Amino acid sequence: MHHLSRLRHVSPVLARNMQTRCCPTFFLGAISVQHPNFSLAIGNGPIVAAALHAGHQLRSEVEAEITLCPADRLREEDPYTDRWTQFSPTRLVVHTSRFQVDLNRPRGSAVYRTPADAWGLQVWRDRCPDGILQRSRAEYDSFYGMAERVFDDLARRYGRFVVYDLHTYNHRRNGPNAPPSPQNENPDVNLGTGSLDRSYWAPLVHAFTGALPSPDSGQTLDVRENVKFQGGHFARWVHAKYPHIGCVLSIEVKKTFMDEWTGVADPAQVTLIRDSLAATVDPVLRVLHSVYNAQSA
Repeated sequence: MHHLSRLRHVSPVLARNMQTRCCPTFFLGAISVQHPNFSLAIGNGPIVAAALHAGHQLRSEVEAEITLCPADRLREEDPYTDRWTQFSPTRLVVHTSRFQVDLNRPRGSAVYRTPADAWGLQVWRDRCPDGILQRSRAEYDSFYGMAERVFDDLARRYGRFVVYDLHTYNHRRNGPNAPPSPQNENPDVNLGTGSLDRSYWAPLVHAFTGALPSPDSGQTLDVRENVKFQGGHFARWVHAKYPHIGCVLSIEVKKTFMDEWTGVADPAQVTLIRDSLAATVDPVLRVLHSVYNAQSA
């Protein structure tokens, strides 16, 4: 028997839903849901850390039809973002590659079908078979159904919630030995806020950017909004479904912490980024409680 009531503040409705749909296991005293395509840990508090593009695995039928080698796929994925989610008691990590289904795009374009969908890369040997397309879209629907149940529960428990939507981006597309892309167009951290109500959530956005990096990191980071990216479909979906309730901070970290051509990272830098993100949580929570929850009191 899975003791889904162990985490006292989790809604019994959500616990029952997760028990019937997935295979829960324990994780640090919280509910942990292990699905073939994603992992979900549900803890206390209104913060969620999500890594939608951390995954690299493919279904065997997809691997048989795809032309890309693992290194080419990895270059466009977001490795190490799963490790950054560890600062949050509630976290969602996707294990499947975005080349199987991209959960940060609208459903109709979530499976890359032409080079124009995938940075000019030829993804399929011929074309994406219809059966693969249907099964990948079913995975997409399963993910968003799960996300809706989790966010509904957070909204009931806390009134509002904040999602750290974690990504990375390339800045050496011309080759490993070519000069990096110019800094003025490629900040160290691009914060995508294009789909949120910027005026409403301004105090929370300022709390996040003001705390990044942490004072103890010794770093000076170039953090700017909507320079390279404005946030993807996941953020747009949350903001449309949970207006003035859910706030998604789409955080794109430039791959200066790793070699984007080999996939090898500096472990100290990976840890530093995680710790810097963790340092923003208390300031964000203070604003969430003092500004937004006070409005509902």
